[in-house]
Amino acid sequence: MSVKTIERMIDWVEANLNEEPTLDKMSDYVGYSSFYCSAKFHETVGISFKEYVVRRKLTLAAVELRETSARIIDIAVKYGFSSNEAFSRAFCKGFGDSPSRFRKTQIQFSGYEKSEMLSNTL
Repeated sequence: MSVKTIERMIDWVEANLNEEPTLDKMSDYVGYSSFYCSAKFHETVGISFKEYVVRRKLTLAAVELRETSARIIDIAVKYGFSSNEAFSRAFCKGFGDSPSRFRKTQIQFSGYEKSEMLSNTL
């Protein structure tokens, strides 16, 4: 699988973060089996497809918590969490604080940025 294909996979995930991206949909998009895409994604990015999606959604949600006054439940639903509780659990696991306390503090946080390819070959 070429670097270009991995970049297409990452770009597709990023473009579909609000649409609940799945491994099957991504693999259909790039034209490889979901098993092969999963293995190559993990090998190249360093984490599983599912973990990448969760980390990116949490990062984007954290940015919205800081930069908007949108209700926490609305942000949770926007990023595909089934409830405020599910969002809070995932957020605490990812950032070590609840969404409401996170919003109130102005402490810098280190989110999970979009993965960028550094080489031209795999």
